[in-house]
Amino acid sequence: MKKYQIHEDIAQAETLSSDFYRSQDVFDALIEKVFAKSWQWIGDDASLNLDGICNPRVFLEFGLEEPMLLTRNNGELHCLSNVCTHRGNILCHSLTKAKQITCAYHGRRFNLEGEFLHMPEFRDAKNFPRKEDSLHRFPLKKWGTWLFTALENVMDFEVVLEAMNGKVGFLPLADMREDKSRNKDYLVNTHWALYCDNYLEGFHIPFVHESLNAALDYGKYKTELYPLCNVQIGYSKGGEHVFDLPPDHEDFGEQISAYYFWVFPNMMFNFYPWGCSVNVVKPISLNRTKVSFYSYVLDEPKLDLGAGVSLDKVEREDEFVVEGVYKGVGSRVYKTGRFSPKMEKGVHQFQRLLAQYLND
Repeated sequence: MKKYQIHEDIAQAETLSSDFYRSQDVFDALIEKVFAKSWQWIGDDASLNLDGICNPRVFLEFGLEEPMLLTRNNGELHCLSNVCTHRGNILCHSLTKAKQITCAYHGRRFNLEGEFLHMPEFRDAKNFPRKEDSLHRFPLKKWGTWLFTALENVMDFEVVLEAMNGKVGFLPLADMREDKSRNKDYLVNTHWALYCDNYLEGFHIPFVHESLNAALDYGKYKTELYPLCNVQIGYSKGGEHVFDLPPDHEDFGEQISAYYFWVFPNMMFNFYPWGCSVNVVKPISLNRTKVSFYSYVLDEPKLDLGAGVSLDKVEREDEFVVEGVYKGVGSRVYKTGRFSPKMEKGVHQFQRLLAQYLND
């Protein structure tokens, strides 16, 4: 497969070439070389407040669909494989409470930490049980109420949490509560990476988002880079609807309306004075992407004010643009572009990371 290179100097770099977004081989390789190595948000712990709770989840809808099972035992959370080690049956199909995990196919049993307990009619099996007869355990991290997991612990997710803590750790994150009435899924006719490209720069705001541009001071808009993530900082144009930053905060004294965190490769955490909109980008196919919005509210009276207003309208405006870009990169005459050194630092970082993981 073709090797992709993005120059480390953004002032000299060219963007990923158009064939990157049109190649099925590249799309498939990104699933295995990027997503399979990534950490993914798998919701919150709201349903896991009691011992004995078993809650099935999926690691990356569409892309990988790895069946997982969140359990709580003696106050500790665990992320286990939701696949029976006998014949591969799915163990748990819905939220349930139990003292053990029992396969409904042949009765194999596990404790809530995934350890093998019992299997009927296996008395004569030699060298049984093996270590592999227990359920696989996936790494699990908790931040506030949110849970993150990975298929394998190869990306350093602590550096991401440290970066987000530096900006929004002053908020009572554990008090955020999901408002399911505000959750929404969007199907977008574009490549998932083009959707992320668009998110990663505020360059387009004056041209695409009239209402958002009215709330933000475009002249002060900036991006700060960290390992495996970055944050775009939206400053209030009128000094209204801003964070109440503590005196020891690195941005104390600034009128900040939003912290837009992107986490490689496909997660966005958009913090506003009212709470946070979590966006997860899910690759379906070359020209089809699902974006799931989850709303977590901290201060309800501040909803629908400032930079956090009309999120659905902003999303629709973004969709129109990225769907146009996907059509455009199919042109026979367009090959590659250049980066704005001031406004497209996040896009440059993202594309360099994609090339790096794809070439490994």
